[in-house]
Amino acid sequence: MTERTAQIASSHGLHARPASLFTQAVATSGVKVNIAKGDGKAVNAASILGVISLGIESGDTVTISSDDANADQVLDDLAAMLGRDLDAE
Repeated sequence: MTERTAQIASSHGLHARPASLFTQAVATSGVKVNIAKGDGKAVNAASILGVISLGIESGDTVTISSDDANADQVLDDLAAMLGRDLDAE
């Protein structure tokens, strides 16, 4: 399993708009990715309801992970995305 950690930079956390941008990027990647907040339960990162249900706030650290053999670049890109303020874009 490949993992990356990221600190959420969006000023209001992963609420509807940033969560939508993130889940769309996951779905477009074609790689099955999970996301977890802290040591909590991991959810499908392509599911907007799953991502929003985690209650991820600005400054929280999340772990994104995948069992896909080709996940390295996708996880790097997604971690970089979470490290930007998606509310400002």
